[in-house]
Amino acid sequence: MTGGLLLYFLLNQIEGGRTLSLRGFLKSGHWPTLLGSFLYFDTSFMVWVLMGATSVFVAEDFGLSASQKGILVALPILGGAFFRLFLGVMADRIGARKASIMGMVLSMIPLLLLWLAGRTLPEVYAYGFLLGIAGASFAAALPLTSRWYPKKYQGLAMGIAGAGNSGTLLSTLFAPRLAEAFGWHAVFGIAMLPMALVLGTFMIIAKAPPQQAEVKKTASYLTVLKVPEAWLFCFFYSITFGGFVGMSSFLPVFFRDQYGLAPITVGDYVTICVLAGSFVRPFGGWIADRVGGISVLKVLFGCIALLFVGVALLMPFYAEMIVLFLVMAALGLGNGAVFQLVPQRFGHEIGVMTGLVGAAGGVGGFLLPTLLGVLKGWSGTFASGYVLVGGIALVAGVVIHLMGKQWQRKNKDSMEKVTSSPLAALRNS
Repeated sequence: MTGGLLLYFLLNQIEGGRTLSLRGFLKSGHWPTLLGSFLYFDTSFMVWVLMGATSVFVAEDFGLSASQKGILVALPILGGAFFRLFLGVMADRIGARKASIMGMVLSMIPLLLLWLAGRTLPEVYAYGFLLGIAGASFAAALPLTSRWYPKKYQGLAMGIAGAGNSGTLLSTLFAPRLAEAFGWHAVFGIAMLPMALVLGTFMIIAKAPPQQAEVKKTASYLTVLKVPEAWLFCFFYSITFGGFVGMSSFLPVFFRDQYGLAPITVGDYVTICVLAGSFVRPFGGWIADRVGGISVLKVLFGCIALLFVGVALLMPFYAEMIVLFLVMAALGLGNGAVFQLVPQRFGHEIGVMTGLVGAAGGVGGFLLPTLLGVLKGWSGTFASGYVLVGGIALVAGVVIHLMGKQWQRKNKDSMEKVTSSPLAALRNS
């Protein structure tokens, strides 16, 4: 319901003095495939963050320290970074639709293992890492969407598909209740049911785009690493997406340890925070379509830096909740803005770039809870970790500002070359 209202609002806004109609957007691509990509992404996100959503129960079962809790919720995110590179390449080589189906089938494996096994901490760590297969959905779902829609709708279309990160809400809202009723192992078995349902639906409604990416040798994908913008996009997304998924996984630990909330209450408040970041992602892409991704990110990184410093104050709970809600909203907007820029700069390598940038986001999501857990154990407070994260966001803001100036100079030089060419002079004569 909320996602539908948001989509309706976005599609009926004024863009450049004309109404961006629902019919015009839907006719420009293939909306059943967009829906399929959203459902795949949504369910995969639900699976990917299940370890964080059940972390309170797992931590109490094994008696984990602060640093062990951080590693517990961070390993699935690291797994997502690892498997996204593979799925990104597969999306270009065999097609994003086939890669998506493969990703859903393989995601069943760690769910089955955590349901039937996972009786020791090393096992839980290992199977948790394999949950990253579900997190790799990013590298297949977004290329499938991108190749169906023209450039003027890229930010919106990819924002809608990317809003599937709202699957986090399903985990944080229902997993604690299911874990309390049936045990945390059973939660992973139950999660196989919606994954199977979405797999069947996806196979029926999603279609491969008419133009597939040119199949290249695997080594040729490494050429994008020679482009400075590729590294910068990775850095930016490691903060926006890494911050979103890392905080989504770590907030249960933070609320439980800092404020002593009951497990189900923890899940409810985490759901509120995740809601902010999930459903604003399309707005990030839409705004970036209008004013430019660089302009949006400059403002957002400054806001993110200030907000994390506010979180570090460790205020009374409800004041802290307001700041965390704004943090997650800013990170969600940033996710949409980054992926408005990627297809414009790397249109021919969109599969490998979504895998590469998504992997960087996963690495950021792994480092954040790990860092917060380690620094909590070392300093005795969560404040030190939040201040450090805020400082990194501030650096990103400075970098994107300088990057924008460099792009402006390049565009100006290109225009001057065009207008000074003999052909241009002939046209002007």
